[in-house]
Amino acid sequence: MAQTGRKLKVGFVLMPKFTLTAFSTFLDVLRLAADEGDLSRPIACAWEVMSPQRRPVRSSSGIDIQPSSDFIDPKAFDYLVIVGGLLHGAHGLPPEIAQYLRAAAQAGVTLIGVCTGSFVLCRLGLMTDRKCCVSWYHYRDFLEEFPDLVPIADRLYVIDRDRITCSGGAGVADLAARLVSDHLGPAQAYKALHILLVERPRSGDTAQPAPFVAAAKNDRLVSRALLLMEQNLMEPLSIQDLAGALSLSVRQLERHFRDHLGESPQESYMALRLKHARWMLEHSALPAVLIAAELGFSDSSHFGRSFKARYGMTPAQFRRISRRSDTKPVSRPSASAHDGDNVDRRVFDQDYASGA
Repeated sequence: MAQTGRKLKVGFVLMPKFTLTAFSTFLDVLRLAADEGDLSRPIACAWEVMSPQRRPVRSSSGIDIQPSSDFIDPKAFDYLVIVGGLLHGAHGLPPEIAQYLRAAAQAGVTLIGVCTGSFVLCRLGLMTDRKCCVSWYHYRDFLEEFPDLVPIADRLYVIDRDRITCSGGAGVADLAARLVSDHLGPAQAYKALHILLVERPRSGDTAQPAPFVAAAKNDRLVSRALLLMEQNLMEPLSIQDLAGALSLSVRQLERHFRDHLGESPQESYMALRLKHARWMLEHSALPAVLIAAELGFSDSSHFGRSFKARYGMTPAQFRRISRRSDTKPVSRPSASAHDGDNVDRRVFDQDYASGA
């Protein structure tokens, strides 16, 4: 990392159908840290948005961004930020961009893949022997495209030498603030976040929020019920209250769940709570007793019995397996290695992919 006190210089390269929020959030942290108040003068930070021949780049929301320059010598920057977006339906990587990013890597410039920008770096072969952070939402996409790599989908961002990858979303602000803090000092980073109404920066190893529960595609009432369950995990609603909130009788609600999910509302509610518990066991350091309380279980014994009934192991056993998996080298494990552990992990992965 750079020494505190020097000017921070960042170049942005936007992919076709890039995520506007990821770009604007990163840029706004720089803008707010660069000057006193909200004057936006690039005094402490400088940035350029680049594209071949300064061609406009269209975001996934349909808004075009006009770059400020053609490609500049990458050695002029401390970081080059590659902002990705839509994985499917976007145009391929323009050859000029590929050539520029390879040249930047060759020059030793730190490359940052934001959102699906990590996919771009992997496609160019620029993530060899490095850890790669992706959003849980693109976990399966990553494994399908890069079967020899293991994505890190439980953190906001990962810094691995001269490669930085970020899952996207609000985590972009945390990463940008980290870089501002490294170059300009923590006060500038806090100032920028406070103006953005972010209370405090989160570290890179902060867990990504758990995936949202999968809704019933063909039943609006079941989808609304699942949303209410999601919003009331610590103090679970009674099925009577849940039905009342939807202007249904208990019997009507049970029929909707049985017809569309093949289980009762109580079973769906328990599955949702245990899914969140599993996520917290793997991606946080909270003790099981606090996780049990966080998810509305009467005590840790009740939580342990329920978890084992669904996943075939105790919370402690699951956490041990998860931690052992996290210490493996950055390559996809073979099906034969630690076969007992892999069976359990496959159960987890299937549940993860389905959103159950």
